[in-house]
Amino acid sequence: MDIMKELYNVILNRKKEPQDGSYTNYLLDAGTEKIAKKVGEEAVETVIAAAQGSKEGVVSEIADVVYHLLVLMAHMGISLEDVEKELRGRRS
Repeated sequence: MDIMKELYNVILNRKKEPQDGSYTNYLLDAGTEKIAKKVGEEAVETVIAAAQGSKEGVVSEIADVVYHLLVLMAHMGISLEDVEKELRGRRS
């Protein structure tokens, strides 16, 4: 998905060149614990939306989970390629 690469690169750019008022920078500055909590919060909201049968809600929450995962990855120095390699290894 090109949008994931694009978004990941925006997050990396925010890490290198912080912008005032950026939510991404707020998360990066807050650190691993805050980012991880947001990943968990959005994952729970995804489960709730799924349990309620809301396809639109699930799509929205999945987008939130993915965004927060990308922030966590950038914060921890994990690349998209690292995750892709792991996933490909699991297919073997």
